[in-house]
Amino acid sequence: MKESAIVKSILLYLKTVDNCFFWKEHGGMYGTAGIPDIICCLNGWFVAFEVKNETGKVTKLQDATLRKIMLAGGRAVVVRSVEDVKKLLLVL
Repeated sequence: MKESAIVKSILLYLKTVDNCFFWKEHGGMYGTAGIPDIICCLNGWFVAFEVKNETGKVTKLQDATLRKIMLAGGRAVVVRSVEDVKKLLLVL
């Protein structure tokens, strides 16, 4: 499955979650390199999702950014499906 399809399915799911504020981070020349694909705030938690397909790997910059978010007290994870997102949000 393409990463773009996984992102779309996650965004559709997040729309159904009560009190969930989120956005899709768009890359390109006006974005910040390494920022995770989806940024979310739920129940006081800052959560960043780096979306990869079943064979995708994070870059060194993405990995460094995920670690910085965690060091700052947020949650930052690589997800490969809506189910991964659901599992994480259940524990928040």
